[in-house]
Amino acid sequence: MHVRCVGAIVHDAEGRLLLIRRGHPPAEGLWSLPGGRVEAGESDAEAVARELAEETGLVVAPGRLVGSVERAGPAGVTYDIHDYAAVVTGGTLTPGDDASDARWVAPEELRRLPASPGLVETLTRWRVLPPVRG
Repeated sequence: MHVRCVGAIVHDAEGRLLLIRRGHPPAEGLWSLPGGRVEAGESDAEAVARELAEETGLVVAPGRLVGSVERAGPAGVTYDIHDYAAVVTGGTLTPGDDASDARWVAPEELRRLPASPGLVETLTRWRVLPPVRG
């Protein structure tokens, strides 16, 4: 079974990325992009705005599709995740709903955090994160 999900790629003025620490499975305790399931009758843009408000307290304007990935979930579920660029238009950063924490993270810090599987590699491939120099 495929479950359509959305995520948001949001940067602040300093170029940091908005991340949440997942408070529930899948990937509980790991850092990830904010997002979640698209509810029945909801557009991707509506789902992005709702999920960001629930998980981070921020109001966002969803933008273009950055990329999509599939991730295996429990009991044979496949999460079909569509990640969109978004811009903060209001609110106050406060973790809520499925997030145990929410914060702005510099690219080099993200590479050191316990992140959800494939997050750093995917964001690097999409050029959201700069390639590792060295």
